[in-house]
Amino acid sequence: MPSDIKIPALGESVAGGQIAKWHFKEGDFVKTGDILLTLETDKVAAEVTAEASGALHIGKQAGEDVEVGAVVGQIDESAAAPAAKAEAPKPAPAAAPALAPAAKEAEKPANVTEFKVVPKPEPAPAPAPKAAPAPEGRVTRKKMTPLRKKIADQLVSAQRTAAILTTFNECDMSNIMALRSQLQDNFVKKNGVKLGFMSFFIKAVVEALKAVPQINVRVEGDEIVQQHYYDIGVAVGTERGLIVPVLRDADQKSFADLEKDILGYAAKSKEGKIQVSDLTGGVFTISNGGVYGSLLSTPIINPPQSAILGMHSIQQRAVVVDGQVVVRPMMYLALSYDHRVVDGKEAVTFLIRVKDCIENPARMLVGA
Repeated sequence: MPSDIKIPALGESVAGGQIAKWHFKEGDFVKTGDILLTLETDKVAAEVTAEASGALHIGKQAGEDVEVGAVVGQIDESAAAPAAKAEAPKPAPAAAPALAPAAKEAEKPANVTEFKVVPKPEPAPAPAPKAAPAPEGRVTRKKMTPLRKKIADQLVSAQRTAAILTTFNECDMSNIMALRSQLQDNFVKKNGVKLGFMSFFIKAVVEALKAVPQINVRVEGDEIVQQHYYDIGVAVGTERGLIVPVLRDADQKSFADLEKDILGYAAKSKEGKIQVSDLTGGVFTISNGGVYGSLLSTPIINPPQSAILGMHSIQQRAVVVDGQVVVRPMMYLALSYDHRVVDGKEAVTFLIRVKDCIENPARMLVGA
């Protein structure tokens, strides 16, 4: 009796998605627990596994939109598993024929000088001119995935509904780089993960949100909701698009806990196992364009949050310190904020607090 393959429920706000890929072909024998297909939704990529063993019948093809509960194929449980093929023995190599004595004598060269006439090679024909590519071969069209649609909708919505303004500053990374280098070996031995820059910036953002609570708000209709917790989102670029997993209660976590959370999300993202719950509820987002080489940018707010911090690449630049021109590793910082609820003074104060924490990282370690 055939068993239906249905799209499972993926969360309250997910109504369906698009079949990104079938991992088996029509008629293949699948076993219980095998990953049958990958489903792209507007939030995550989910995997649908086989609930029975048998021959696969595909009802909906890759690229088709499907709703939760839809039947996208069947598994014929009456089909028998294919028998393992026995390896045929390899034939022995044929022996070269033995030459009779007379033949051997015939092979001996006679006392005659032979001349071979080598024909002059004819010139190679000129390559035929390449045909101009067909007009339809100059472009490729593919359907926008639900995740990419969602990203597009959110970005346009943020630009349309929020009064986005960006303020900039720069920070000297010398002290944080020196401290990180000093602590790295012991940190890895104790925690099994490396100490990165992102955990410092998360801690700096938490300190700045505490110092300027007006940033830690969101707009709901005609109300401003003040948030008293610190769930920080970290923007991650994936093959499917941008996602923002959230590190819960970042104020209560150690640097090691934050680094482990970041690595855990990176692994889940790579494996396509990010859940909807991993992406919801953040109060503030950090985006690191510096990993791609970005020198400066204006990040767009992740609604319904009121602000986002953009990190950028570290570059050696000439700066003035105590009246002297010196070369220091510098990073530009950008804070985009919703001017409807955040004033310029608050935004600048917040960014300067982040800068101060990064340039004096020891303060974060002792809570000063």
